[in-house]
Amino acid sequence: MRVLVTGASGLIGGALAEALLREGHEVICAARRPGPAHARRIPLTVDFAGVPSEVWWLAHLVGVDAVINAVGILREQGVQTFAALHAQAPIELFKACAAAQVGVVVQVSALGADGAAQSRYHLSKKAADDELRALPLRAAIVQPSLVYAPVGASAGLFNQMAALPVAGLPLGGAMLVQPAHLGDVVDGIVALLRDPPAQQRTIAFVGPEALTLREYLCELRRALGVAGPLRVVPVPEFAFRWAAAVAGHIPGSSLDTETAGMLLRGNTASAETFARLLGRSPRPASGFISPTEAPALRAQAVLGVWLPAMRWAIALLWIWTGIVSLGLYPVQDSLALLGRVGLEGVPAQLALYGAAVLDLALGVLTVAAPGRWRRAVWVAQFVLIGAYTVLISIFLPEYWLHPYGPISKNLPLIVAIGLLWTWEPAPAKAG
Repeated sequence: MRVLVTGASGLIGGALAEALLREGHEVICAARRPGPAHARRIPLTVDFAGVPSEVWWLAHLVGVDAVINAVGILREQGVQTFAALHAQAPIELFKACAAAQVGVVVQVSALGADGAAQSRYHLSKKAADDELRALPLRAAIVQPSLVYAPVGASAGLFNQMAALPVAGLPLGGAMLVQPAHLGDVVDGIVALLRDPPAQQRTIAFVGPEALTLREYLCELRRALGVAGPLRVVPVPEFAFRWAAAVAGHIPGSSLDTETAGMLLRGNTASAETFARLLGRSPRPASGFISPTEAPALRAQAVLGVWLPAMRWAIALLWIWTGIVSLGLYPVQDSLALLGRVGLEGVPAQLALYGAAVLDLALGVLTVAAPGRWRRAVWVAQFVLIGAYTVLISIFLPEYWLHPYGPISKNLPLIVAIGLLWTWEPAPAKAG
């Protein structure tokens, strides 16, 4: 069978393409960056943001037996809008499928894309679903709930929440979810291609039971092997929505007003039809993470929580040190210390205020430097702390014996900076 998969570079589309290739199908992988061609894998470069027309699609549907639309975004970015990617472009594709008499079409929609939909995400999915239902096609509209995949950004976020010592959750995490594992979602779609529905069907792809968000996180925490129970602090709904609005302005954040509204709504459905399609019960949340996967996923989750916190803590340390040096600590006392190092008068003042400005700059750069600079920022901090430690050890050795440890605390700080430096991705090679 020749199958066209749109969104083939995404989480669900990519997994589907691999599963279909393993079964011996010829797969047309349609995406903005479809990757290389090989045996039975045909790349097709297409950007749904440009809304390819029905006529454009017709030229690429010759000989195609089945089409799976797995294009989806969680947040809008520039021209990548819900209207274009979820509604307008799929509708053009579905019209072309009807004109080309494609054997079967599978639309990967979302649970909640129904008459009660309120978010632009769900409404845009529903618009394409409704158009597909109106066309003379054998089709299945699959509506997954939350999809868990070890490599997925969404799963990574929930793993991080599960790894927190204390989680602040709206409504105390009482909203209901019914997550499905990516493997089950892929198996369900492949089953639909093996035995296409005689008439159009809408199927909820959900786990075997509904869980509160708190219960879901507790299941993930146990599977990850994180010690201790998850402690939950209820967050008022208005505070959560406000935080989501702020997070929506942070690049790469999975949380914004849209996703917050969808989470608060919750989404559940009967798993009976999905189980019949699979020929077995869907995987429960307790089985999402295997014992062999747990150590690596736990490390990712813990680092995902604490590395950003460490970065901000170090940034604030530098900034506060600079502010204190500029005058909160008596300037005469600072100059007296510099005198013991051999600096007096103007050189001492230049050293004091120059170091203060340098501390402030390093603090700001710690959180604001572009990616290509960050490794250099960590090296500068490492060198500066090392130099401070050596000078103080030579000229003010008694500070090693101070009960508050003003110098010995540099040792764990150097280790933390080394960890952050190591974690930075290697710079991209030119060409």
